[in-house]
Order: sequence, then structure tokens, then C-alpha cells
Amino acid sequence: MMDNARSAALAALLHVDVNEGYSNIVLDKTLASFSLEQRDKALASAIFYGVLERRITLDYVISQFSKTPIKKMFPQVLEILRMGVYQILYLEKIPKSAAVNESVILAKENDAVKASGFINAVLRSLLRNINHLKMPDAETDPLLSLSIRFSCPEWLIVLWQEAYGKECATSLLESIFLKPSVFARVNNTRISEEHLIEKLNSENVKATTITWIKHAVELQQMGAVSQSASFQEGLFHIQDLSSQLCCYLFNPLPGQRIIDVCSAPGGKAFTIAEMMENQGELLAFDKYKGKVNLIRQGAQRLNLSVINAAVRDAAGTAEKLEPADKVLCDVPCSGLGIIRRKPEIKYKLRSAIDSLPDLQYLILCKSSKLVKTNGTLFYSTCTLNPKENGEVAAKFLRNNHDFAPLPLNLPDTVRHVVANEPANQLTLMPHVHGTDGFFIAAFQKTQEWMS
Repeated sequence: MMDNARSAALAALLHVDVNEGYSNIVLDKTLASFSLEQRDKALASAIFYGVLERRITLDYVISQFSKTPIKKMFPQVLEILRMGVYQILYLEKIPKSAAVNESVILAKENDAVKASGFINAVLRSLLRNINHLKMPDAETDPLLSLSIRFSCPEWLIVLWQEAYGKECATSLLESIFLKPSVFARVNNTRISEEHLIEKLNSENVKATTITWIKHAVELQQMGAVSQSASFQEGLFHIQDLSSQLCCYLFNPLPGQRIIDVCSAPGGKAFTIAEMMENQGELLAFDKYKGKVNLIRQGAQRLNLSVINAAVRDAAGTAEKLEPADKVLCDVPCSGLGIIRRKPEIKYKLRSAIDSLPDLQYLILCKSSKLVKTNGTLFYSTCTLNPKENGEVAAKFLRNNHDFAPLPLNLPDTVRHVVANEPANQLTLMPHVHGTDGFFIAAFQKTQEWMS
């Protein structure tokens, strides 16, 4: 197998197909195993993410020119075809004939020699008919039309349309293809925003202040973040504005006792510790030892001694803990708010997320026992699905009378976009707020539980 951009992209795509790994982790590991120049790494990344983002559209086009059904194709053959079609339709800088030729070569070098003629024939047929592609009619079949146009499964389109309205759903679909901004949280225990921006500029990383949330900056013109001297010195960590806003609303104070029950990889715990000025007690838990180690490593890099990371199952029958002033439940979720970053999420089966609300509710209820009287309980997800968001929050209030809704003190620039959303809840939308899709709900413990 040749060490080139297309071979790397193919290897990464096959890994996602077989092992269902997170795209960013899979690509990083794959690129590390290939000896590629920076230009080839960029091409491999573009093809990899492009094929993931456009999979449904690509398969629809392939089906028009292949007598063999998609489901009967070998994985290598299907991914090579997807890569070829993606290059032909979406990568203008690559000559269309070169996209075909490189796909044939790729097949011969990656255990698909017998299929190289078939791949050549399908892609050549596409080239001959490229100006006459048949796409679903938006008038007669609007749902299929949206699905093929935005490469999104119909069930997810219906979910968003029913939850947020057709106009908002279409805007969400459009946002999937926009490259998300990269934000960092300044480690205010070590450096000011102004000095970090100066330091990053000296490292050829452009950083600009976010005016509506303290200690947040946007990063541009950057390479590998982990290679930055400022990163290695623990002067910042990468964190989307949605999570930073969640921590801002959570409002941790120096000296408080705080518990983060589903903490890994630790981003919110780091921000909370920094807001606490590294004073007090912050317990950061996760179910898995490996993920707990990630929290410890991040806390050590940022020099946040207030964080005590340990293994604990938030849904299990763990030992009792001393009640805390504030408890954060950033629960496992379907991730439908971060499709821009991890496009493979949208291809999950709907059945795979149906059981999540029960788990989320269980974690929220168990974690509520860790809150002091008059203390604060936060529930958050990075998904856009009312069953995992508002419905879980409402169910919790119905069944836990020792808690009351705690209105969120939103910045002036942040507004509600979900109709009739309670004051203690907030749904963040990529196309409105410029953040990941995210949900926050806040509660206050009003009295001791009376059995």
C-alpha cells in the first residue's frame, strides 16, 4: 500500500465503517501512521471529512451509474467509489479525469484489483452524464430531496422539523457543512486574555477576543494546537463557546465544593476550576479509568490542583458523597449538536439513541442526591433532540419536588430560539449562536427530601 493522501483517507474511512470510531481520533491516528507531507495531509483530511459529510448524497449518485446495489459492494470498493465521486463533484482543484485515474490506482493498491474496471466504468459514466444528474424533486418528494441535498437521514430531518419548525430545521441542515470555529478558554489562573493573545500572535496563531463571554478567544491560522508552546505551558484549553457558556451560567465560585459527574475529557472541569481561581474542591468523575487519566493529564498541564479526578459510575450504585454546592451533569447523549465536527454521528440508527433519555434521567436523579439544600444542579447535553433535553428536564421537575427551576442569567447577546422554552432552559443552535448545538437546564434544591 502506498503512503499517499488517498490511501490514508481510505484507511481512515474504512476504520470508521468497521470500528465506528470518532472521526477526529481516527483521522489523527491514521495520519500519524502515514508518512505524508503537509499538503497531502490536508488533501487526505479534505477527502475523509468530505466523504463522511456527503455519504448519503454520494451513494445516491453512485446508484444511478452502478448495476450493483450499494449494499452488495465490498467496503473498499464502496469507499473508493465514494471518494472518486466526491472529488469529481466537490473538489474543483482536482481534474475530473485525475479523480477517476487515482481511484483506479487506489483500488489496485488496496485489495480491490478485480473491482478496478468496475470502479473505472462507474466514474467514467458519471463524467459523461455529470450535467444530467437526477436529483429528487423538491415538490413531489420534499423529504427525500432534503435528505439527498444535505446528506442527512430522513428520520433526523423529521425530528428537527417537528421539534424546531421547518425553517429552523433547514438552517440546521445548512449549518452542518459550515466549518466550525475553534475557540479556546484562557487559563485565567496563569495569564490574562491580552497577554495570551500577544503570546499566540508571536507563535503565528491569530487569536481574537470574544466580547460576550469572559476569557474566551477564537483561534485562527493555526496548525496542531498541541504543538503550540502556549498550549504546552497550560495557558489555555480548546473549548467550544457552548460549553464555556454552560460553565459561565453554572457560576462556580472560589472556595465552593463542586461535583462534575460525567467529566471526561475534562473541558468543563478545567473551566470551572479556573473560574474558582483554583480554590475550593472540584471532584471530576468518569466511568472509565482511561478517561479519568485524560482529566488528570489536562489538569496537570493547566496546573489546576483543585481538581480531584476519580472513577465513578454516575448511573451506578456508588458510595455516598458529601453534598456539594453545585453539581454538573453533562450526560452521555446522541451528539446531534456536534455533527459539524463529527459527521459520522448523523448516520447512527435512530434506535441507537432511543434508550438514552432513560439513562440521562437516571443520572440526573442520582446526581441530584449530591446537591446541598439551596444548591445548584445543572443538566447539559451536546444534542438537539427534545427527548434528551427539555423532556428529561421536565420529567425531573415533575418527579423531584425538592427541586425548582432556576432561571438562567443569560448574556444580552444570547436569546432563546425554541418556542416557549422555560427560563431555566436554553437550546443553543449553530446557525443562531455560532456555537455547537447544545442544551442547558438549571435547577435549585429547595428543601431536604422528605420520604
